Amino acid sequence: TKLVSPNLSSFLTFSPYTQQISMAELKETYACIPSTERGRGILISGDPKSNSILYCNGRSVIIRYLDRPLQVAVYGEHAYQATVARYSPNGEWIASADVSGTVRIWGTHNDFVLKKEFRVLSGRIDDLQWSPDGMRIVACGDGKGKSLVRAFMWDSGTNVGEFDGHSRRVLSCAFKPTRPFRIATCGEDFLMNFYEGPPFKFKLSHREHSNFVNCLRFSPDGSKLISVSSDKKGIIYDAKTGDIIGELSSEDGHQGSIYAVSWSPDSKQVLTVSADKSAKIWDISDDGKGKVKKTLASPGSGGVEDMLVGCLWQNDHLVTVSLGGTISIFSASDLEKSPVSFSGHMKNVNSLAVLRSDPKIILSTSYDGLIVKWIQGIGYCGKLDRKVTSQIKCFAIVEGEIVSCAFDNKIWRVSLLGDQCGNANSVDVGTQPKDLSLALNSPEVTLVSFETGVILLRGTEVLSTINLGFTVTASVISPDGTEAIVGGQDGKLHLYSITGDTLNEEVVLEKHRGAITVIRYSPDVSMFASADVNREAVVWDRASREVKLKNMLYHTARINCLDWSPDNTMVATGSLDTCVIIYDVSKPASHRITIKGAHLGGVYGLAFTDERSIVSSGEDACVRVWGITPQ
Repeated sequence: TKLVSPNLSSFLTFSPYTQQISMAELKETYACIPSTERGRGILISGDPKSNSILYCNGRSVIIRYLDRPLQVAVYGEHAYQATVARYSPNGEWIASADVSGTVRIWGTHNDFVLKKEFRVLSGRIDDLQWSPDGMRIVACGDGKGKSLVRAFMWDSGTNVGEFDGHSRRVLSCAFKPTRPFRIATCGEDFLMNFYEGPPFKFKLSHREHSNFVNCLRFSPDGSKLISVSSDKKGIIYDAKTGDIIGELSSEDGHQGSIYAVSWSPDSKQVLTVSADKSAKIWDISDDGKGKVKKTLASPGSGGVEDMLVGCLWQNDHLVTVSLGGTISIFSASDLEKSPVSFSGHMKNVNSLAVLRSDPKIILSTSYDGLIVKWIQGIGYCGKLDRKVTSQIKCFAIVEGEIVSCAFDNKIWRVSLLGDQCGNANSVDVGTQPKDLSLALNSPEVTLVSFETGVILLRGTEVLSTINLGFTVTASVISPDGTEAIVGGQDGKLHLYSITGDTLNEEVVLEKHRGAITVIRYSPDVSMFASADVNREAVVWDRASREVKLKNMLYHTARINCLDWSPDNTMVATGSLDTCVIIYDVSKPASHRITIKGAHLGGVYGLAFTDERSIVSSGEDACVRVWGITPQ
């Protein structure tokens, strides 16, 4: 029987063999960063009471706590890419929207129970806002020829007004936080439209901006409204009448598109962020004039990735988000204080490794070429800057060196100097690498597999290229470099002895019924495990070459990754079915620990840090640490 806790943080498996309960518990989540897009702002939001922020990545909505960076919750029930999420005024509900035009309203407690789901627009939703009484929601975006803005009752979905006046995608909308209620919208037609209600109807329109109007927000006291645009201007309006009363001064103003704006809690200042890589705090006078109080430089190297695309002023925290996804938190009461910055992955984390010298240090890679360093108990510890940034398909690490291959036919060896990467050497192997494996006891020896064979490397020198005569899908080399196992498209495992630069076939093992995806030796090299696309894993005894553990058939889709515990007693498999399954080699396969829903979209990386902890990564761009209780 499996018992799953409501918050998906612990998983129990009851086994009839031992009459014991074994368990895997979520210890830490290293969250993904917001999805960003060049030339577009992102609209993050938060809840001042719990001091949390909301943002979206892929199909996930991420809840992060500003004062507790390791405390993360992920909502993954959207069927399409999520775009925006907002807390209700009482903090009990969250409304989130996606590219299909659907809004889901779900509770912040009790396993994110779904309250309602509405198809609001026929295209992507870019922004939504709750009314101050929590009874209505306004959403805007791309209507694909139909309505671009809709306001509706949160419990029934009934329309509460007509929103005419826009001809192109509406990028932002806002609900006046005090009575009389007003709704303002702005978008790609350079317009700021103003509506009175409920029921809401068109009141007036302004075309003072000369480019896309990216964001507008009412002040918390309900007296003013500000809109910011790609024309580098910010315009301030009277919140009740919609009339223009002033604008942000051009003196010391932004030099690039302004993507987002957020009011201070006392309604006297605003925070803006721009493509010029700076954030600015403006004093807003009672007559609607804005003057720069302080310019906050983006912490970074000054590249394109440091353009700022999102911001939020919450309590004493000033939050900015860069195009590269870095979240920086400044203190509003001490602007001279250096910001706290954290980052992570934006794309699928396809491989990870644990340093043998210090298993608390985890390195993870995503196919966009990013390598991120994490430390258990601390979380994000920086990105490793490589002198040559190439995509990463396969990745391995030994003391002081990272070995990787990508889609450019090259194998890279990069020296690792603390938090930085040193010199990079590469060798062009002339064909697309599929897998790479290091002989851990003599790590300059590398086995690289390609479509029809393998390549033996010593450092960056090609020793031999061997055509094996079958389609290769996975490979591994023993730690001492004397044996190689190559898996084929036909599900067979070919064992070779290595002498010098030649491979001699010893035996062919047949058990799998699908293409081999991964092969790994146990740390003491007495066993090896293999897995295939047909959801099966097998543990083999190396000496006798017999099956040691069979019937490991509990995944429902292809197995992507596999790892051994340091004490050789457990094998963990990660699959496209979002699950991680941990088997005890000394017990039948039915005695297993299953972590359901470990990663939305599939698990792609697994590594044990010690006998009782395992790290996983996946399609959702998150990295998670799980604790395994003794069985």
